[in-house]
Amino acid sequence: MMPVTAPASAYRFTGEDSLRTPALVVYPERVDRNVAATLACLGGDAARWRPHVKTAKLAWTMRRLVERGVRHVKCATTLELRTACEAGVADALLAYPVAPPHIPRVAAIAAAHPGVRVSAIVDEEAAVSAWSGTGVGLFADVDVGMHRTGRDVADLAGLVSLARTIVGAGVRFRGLHGYDGHVSSLPAGQARGLVHAAYDALWEAAAAIARAGIPVEEVVTAGTPALPHAAAYRGFANADCLHRVSPGTVVYNDTTSLAELPASLGYAPAALVLTTVVSRPTRDRITCDAGHKAVSADAGVPTCAVLDRPDLVAAKPSEEHLPLLVHDPARRPALGERLLLVPRHVCPTVNNFDHAVLVAGGRIVGVEPVSARGHDAPI
Repeated sequence: MMPVTAPASAYRFTGEDSLRTPALVVYPERVDRNVAATLACLGGDAARWRPHVKTAKLAWTMRRLVERGVRHVKCATTLELRTACEAGVADALLAYPVAPPHIPRVAAIAAAHPGVRVSAIVDEEAAVSAWSGTGVGLFADVDVGMHRTGRDVADLAGLVSLARTIVGAGVRFRGLHGYDGHVSSLPAGQARGLVHAAYDALWEAAAAIARAGIPVEEVVTAGTPALPHAAAYRGFANADCLHRVSPGTVVYNDTTSLAELPASLGYAPAALVLTTVVSRPTRDRITCDAGHKAVSADAGVPTCAVLDRPDLVAAKPSEEHLPLLVHDPARRPALGERLLLVPRHVCPTVNNFDHAVLVAGGRIVGVEPVSARGHDAPI
């Protein structure tokens, strides 16, 4: 995993020794910088960005996006959907194929926020009828190579049939949704070729649906790994539909996104975990209080990088414990010393915390709830 060599001094703040750890720390100035970097990548057009707010999680962050003109989002849970609607977005896509018990909940959220255009996704005809009469629009979910959900992008007849079924049920057909996260581990040149080939196929699908007399309003693609490739794609430029990209990790960034995206874009970590050294059992190993209940381990080990300390390498965590291997015993941190961690996967890491400490200008400026953590109540 690539070490993060940003100077720790730029992230240190007055009052950090008073915080109980592990603590999620969000830096508004760096959030703003990352938002600006994404908009620059899209030619300054905020209408082209539909960020996935599974990363943002905080209503505070969602409001920050809205203030900067980013008013179209996508999400994966009804709690994220409600939080985004309350934060003032204009358009929210629930980009997860929800089961029937969730559909009344989505409809209720949409009814409670009539100023927000709410949509969902489906990938087969049998899922359509439950949405009839809800006021919620539908995107056709398309598999462009991730092989997780969605109808195969090459199945033009099936996609046309699905669009017809949506319209026939009296539901507004919004467009096509395809997630291309499968390119994250590929070299940039190979990834770009795969992304653009998938977009060519999506364009063919959109054109086939349009020829069937059904307008395609929007095509949604591009998580964080595909962002630069999506920004370089010109195939939708002269189409009647709008092409939006949906990277969400870029709002905060993590070691994975910083390794995947070109450094020239100017992204920086904006959400770190403050941790404390709680044990120093050997000269070459210490333990901090940021195990996998704080810093997510879903992306593998190491789970994080220690900011500006490449000599400290995260080993396998347990629930509350994060061992760090000390490669330079002369620089072994002291007992009680505070370290700043950059997660390998920031999205589920943010979801591990109830609160986020906001730090600007080297001082604590607030504490915000992680509003969309977890899920709605099951009943």
